[in-house]
Amino acid sequence: MNGVFVLRAGPLSLRVTRRAVVVCGLLGITLVALALWAFTLGSYPLSLGDLTAVMSGTARNSVRTVVLEWRAPRIVAAALFGAALAVGGAIFQSLTRNPLGSPDVIGFTTGSYTGVVVMLLVGASSYPALAAGALAGGLVTALVVYLLAFRRGVRGFRLIIVGIAVGALLSSVNTWFSVKADVDTALRAAVWGAGSLSAIGWPAVMMAAALTAGVALAAPVAQRRMRRLELGDDTATMLGVPVERTKLLLVVLGVTATAAVTAAAGPIAFVALAAPQIARRLTGRGTSVDLAGSALVGAVLLLGADIAAQHAIPGVILPTGAVTVCVGGAYLLVLLVRESRRGL
Repeated sequence: MNGVFVLRAGPLSLRVTRRAVVVCGLLGITLVALALWAFTLGSYPLSLGDLTAVMSGTARNSVRTVVLEWRAPRIVAAALFGAALAVGGAIFQSLTRNPLGSPDVIGFTTGSYTGVVVMLLVGASSYPALAAGALAGGLVTALVVYLLAFRRGVRGFRLIIVGIAVGALLSSVNTWFSVKADVDTALRAAVWGAGSLSAIGWPAVMMAAALTAGVALAAPVAQRRMRRLELGDDTATMLGVPVERTKLLLVVLGVTATAAVTAAAGPIAFVALAAPQIARRLTGRGTSVDLAGSALVGAVLLLGADIAAQHAIPGVILPTGAVTVCVGGAYLLVLLVRESRRGL
């Protein structure tokens, strides 16, 4: 199962294990199955035959509206945003060499939240404005954390501690904004801050997809650099990697992936934290970064969480972020129990 082989496409080649290919294939099948199931759920029942009719252009207008305008944007957004969050988490966990090095733990997501809250306070509520605020807030936070953690280079543990402190400070600022803002703005910020896909439309999906596509294009090169950095800064330098410049570019890449989601759906916690860890265990990558596996796990996790948010409790629609927090809390408890048993 762990046999290694090389995939070649022209001048490009990729060394993969048979286990990773099988796991990624199964995750892809699971993702498609979840998406088809999500299309059939809801107050307007649909069958797979209705989906086929929509694809062939023979469906009724009402069915086309439900599928293409109501359900498809949310399903595509859940899969896309889950993948983006997981890639962002994998980048920061590789940079910090710590499983807690997730953007929602070290304050970058909170910084994006602050950027969006500022945009709402000044009256800008379009997706481009919120995306700009989220990206600017995340990048400024990342820059502050990076500079405060820099002591002859950046070390993972120091970056996490500084990030947690900056995140706590920004959480207080966000709370202060909510208290001082007028009721309508505070309510919008609170609803947005819960993390939900309920208001997602095609424009937000397409703009988030554009940002995520840029991250995806850079991912192969980034993954190769990250695996060299995981060998240690000195070894990476000997292999020709400009260490600090690469780390800074990876921070920008991770923040961009996270901000693209935060601007559209609000802060959705724990996907970035849990997905890379689950992917490593499934694909047998050990402690090395696996962006493709992480993206697939993140897509499955967030789509599953969104289905649960809409349909787990009849008549009640929960924010997707509330479900991911519950799932992530359970995941952390399982990790703690496993680690405590190992220590016995």
